[in-house]
Amino acid sequence: MSETSTDKNTTPRENASASSIEDDGFVTRALKGDESAYKDLMEKYDRPIYFHIRKMIKEKELVEDLVQEVFMKAFKNLATYSNEYAFSTWLYRIATNHTIDYLRKKKLQTLSINDPYKTKDGELEIQLPDETYATDKHVIKKERKQIVQNAIANLPEKYRAVIKLRHMDELSYDEIADELDLPLGTVKAHIFRARELLYKALIDKKGSF
Repeated sequence: MSETSTDKNTTPRENASASSIEDDGFVTRALKGDESAYKDLMEKYDRPIYFHIRKMIKEKELVEDLVQEVFMKAFKNLATYSNEYAFSTWLYRIATNHTIDYLRKKKLQTLSINDPYKTKDGELEIQLPDETYATDKHVIKKERKQIVQNAIANLPEKYRAVIKLRHMDELSYDEIADELDLPLGTVKAHIFRARELLYKALIDKKGSF
């Protein structure tokens, strides 16, 4: 999440709705480093983005994961948002493009770096072209498995717990909330942060493959 401050989102658009003005306020706060503003944006748009993606994706559980990925992408690029258009328009465009990208990639013949942890909806995968998958495939899979295990083991406990329940035990978000006796919103927030940390760790190790 960016902590770069900016003034480009502070001037309301002409005829902007109350909701859009509220969003621009959230964005301004977020860019100034206010973590609660990210939460405000997620709480406001979590369900709308879910139903938007649901129109394109059949697997219900997969939609939840795509929603989180959309917010990750949006927050990572928040400094590029200009309030020339409504924040909601910008966010929905990211959601649409991300979902289309997922559907396209799903058709490609690729090899996941974390193949041992591939779940029914293809979560936590960093896709690489299958250029080296030959006679040494068992050694490669073992090395990749170890890298993923190490990355998960290095997560803070509260994040490690939700990642294991989600990606190894394949529990739903509601089931994880029941299992850990946590509010559903907290579970989603923990998974969101855990994925940020885990993706970064795996990308840093990508050169090892």
